[in-house]
Amino acid sequence: MSRPAPTTASVAAAFLVKDLRVELRTLQSVPAMLLFATTVFVIFRFGLDRTRLDGGLAAGVLVVTILFAALLAINRIFVAEREQGGFEALRLAPADGAALFLAKAAALLVHLAILELFALPAFWLFFLEDGAGLVPLLPVLLLLDVALAVTGALIAPMATHSRARDLIGPLVLLPLLVPALIAAAAAGRHLLAAAGPSYEMYGTWLGLLGLYDLIFLLVGWAAFDFLLED
Repeated sequence: MSRPAPTTASVAAAFLVKDLRVELRTLQSVPAMLLFATTVFVIFRFGLDRTRLDGGLAAGVLVVTILFAALLAINRIFVAEREQGGFEALRLAPADGAALFLAKAAALLVHLAILELFALPAFWLFFLEDGAGLVPLLPVLLLLDVALAVTGALIAPMATHSRARDLIGPLVLLPLLVPALIAAAAAGRHLLAAAGPSYEMYGTWLGLLGLYDLIFLLVGWAAFDFLLED
């Protein structure tokens, strides 16, 4: 009796476990992200010569730091497949491309979660008088992380197949991320205000981020097979 074909979920889980094991063994992406975030906070702390930030400036520093730290992970998310001929093996495997897309997005999401586990307390210590605005900011950051993960996993194969991969990735990715970045920064501006958290248009920005995540999740699910073939 033939074995049943693996499901998308099981294949995605296998890819995810493989990627996380590789990161645990090599420790390449996460330490670089943490070092980058810490360096940016130190530069802003002494460059602005201010002990406290609030409003749009605080939100901008946090969102930009997360964005560029995420780019470090996105640039390396397909390194193993590129260097070890993994793309050819994936084309021959009976697995759905959507499974690889979900696994890569989930791996990026784990990287970002680890980053923010350390970066948010550091951000609080460097720039905030109290952390009241950080708690309602967590859903915003979660949706922003999903946006970075799904968009990064979608664009990374295109950059990997290009000779100018280090240039193509950010050039394509950053314009696509503009709506998510604006929504996250706008929500953070109100939540990190000097007078205390304000929930003005909070639901609107969350809804915009959620819609962005859904659109790019569906696009990645549908188009990832074609990206692997190019």
